[in-house]
Amino acid sequence: MFNDSTPPYWSSKVSPALRSKGETSRAPAPPCCSSQRRYHYFLVLDFEATCDKPQIHPQEIIEFPILKLNGRTMEIESTFHMYVQPVVHPQLTPFCTELTGIIQGMVDGQPSLQQVLERVDEWMAKEGLLDPSVKSIFVTCGDWDLKVMLPGQCQYLGLPVADYFKQWINLKKAYSFAMGSWPKNGLLDMNKGLNLQHIGRPHSGIDDCKNIANIMKTLAHRGFIFKQTSKPF
Repeated sequence: MFNDSTPPYWSSKVSPALRSKGETSRAPAPPCCSSQRRYHYFLVLDFEATCDKPQIHPQEIIEFPILKLNGRTMEIESTFHMYVQPVVHPQLTPFCTELTGIIQGMVDGQPSLQQVLERVDEWMAKEGLLDPSVKSIFVTCGDWDLKVMLPGQCQYLGLPVADYFKQWINLKKAYSFAMGSWPKNGLLDMNKGLNLQHIGRPHSGIDDCKNIANIMKTLAHRGFIFKQTSKPF
């Protein structure tokens, strides 16, 4: 049960160290992460969308997760997570359910993409991410989420794309810069290359976000500095 001050589509987590010292205190940053102050926060995002073989058109976002990662500690501070009702192809295909683990009952009756985008904006404001003095950037596993999927669906529906979605870090590129090899199989190759255990279910949006965050934290501990990889729109 959620109260009015904690909407059901987001949650925040405060570390025991911060809680014990009061909200204004900051836990000491690991030395490895001090270079990450290029950004105050990384916003890890990984969409899941309607799909089939052969591919259906247009694809529609059905899972919209974001993890707010502290750029200094590389710890997750807050989570936004909603499922989205598809409208063009409202019935999920068996292929889609098998791939993503998302069943029909998880999207039926959920908000539309327009409503979810409005709630993302509310969450961004609540988390202080719309403050011009706060530098944040989205992080995705590839360019598809923010270069193809979101702008394509917004164009189809006649919706604007917020400016904060127009620059991002492609983790595959960051990993290749750090490790010298391209992760052909995405998260699986990156976890293997860094000797990390895969978290959760592959192609679950929220679990993929957790894997991205874990990979970023590991690279940061090795001294890697994350920079924007997308070209300006």
